[in-house]
Amino acid sequence: MTFPASASGDLAGRTALVTGGASGIGAACARELAARGARVTVADIDGAAAKQVATEIDGRAWEVDLLAVGELEELRLETDILINNAGVQNVSPLVDFSPAQFRKLLALMVEAPFLLIRAALPHMYEQGHGRIINISSVHGLRASAFKSAYVTAKHALEGLSKVTALEGGPYGVTSNCVNPAYVRTPLVDKQIADQARTHGIPETEVVEQIMLTESAIKRLVEPEEVASLVGWLASDMAGMVTGASYTMDGGWTAR
Repeated sequence: MTFPASASGDLAGRTALVTGGASGIGAACARELAARGARVTVADIDGAAAKQVATEIDGRAWEVDLLAVGELEELRLETDILINNAGVQNVSPLVDFSPAQFRKLLALMVEAPFLLIRAALPHMYEQGHGRIINISSVHGLRASAFKSAYVTAKHALEGLSKVTALEGGPYGVTSNCVNPAYVRTPLVDKQIADQARTHGIPETEVVEQIMLTESAIKRLVEPEEVASLVGWLASDMAGMVTGASYTMDGGWTAR
C-alpha cells in the first residue's frame, strides 16, 4: 500500500459524517477532516449552527434529532468516515438521578451510534474501506461519582466499538475510540454549575478541584487536539489500528 507523503489532502475523495458537529469537538473534527480533503456532513440538532460550520468548510448540514432513534432504524448512510461525537452530560447522585434522563443519555450516546454504524456499514463493506471513530471519554475507561449515565454510556460505546472492529476488519473497516479528559467545550462549561452544586464548592474551584485533580498535566484538552487524532485515525496511515481506545487525558489513566 502506498501511503500519502503528508496529511494535507490525504482524505481527498472521501466523505465524512460528524454528529454533534456544530460546536466543540464535533466542529473541530469537521474542520480537520475538511482540511484533509474530505467532503463533510455536519449533523446536529441545531440546524442553524450546523449550517454555519458546513458553509465554513464547504460541506453540508444535516439537522437531525438523534434521540428520535426510531427514525434512524431504516436509515442508510453512504459515508466513508463516521464520527460518533454527539453527547450530553448530567451530574447527579444515583439516588436522585432521573430515570428518564438516564435513558436519554444512553439513547443518544449508545443507541444512536449503534444505529448510525448499522446504517453506514453496508456502504463501507461494499467499497472495502471505512473508518468509524467514536468520541468516547476517559469515563469510558474510568468512573467518576455522580455521572452514572454518562459513565455507563461511554463504557457501552467502548464495547460497541470493539465489536464493530471485529466484524468490520475483514471488510477493511476500522473502529476506534478517542478518550479525552475534560475538553474546553460548551458541554464542559455547562457542567461547572452542576459540579459545584453536587460537590458543594464554588464554581470557581470546579476546574482545579474536580476536573483536573486526576491529570498529571493540569489543563483542559483543546478540541483541536482531539480533532488531530481523529484526522489521523481516519487516514490510510491508521489502516492497522482498530478496536483500540486512544487516551488523551493528561495522564489520568496512568494512575
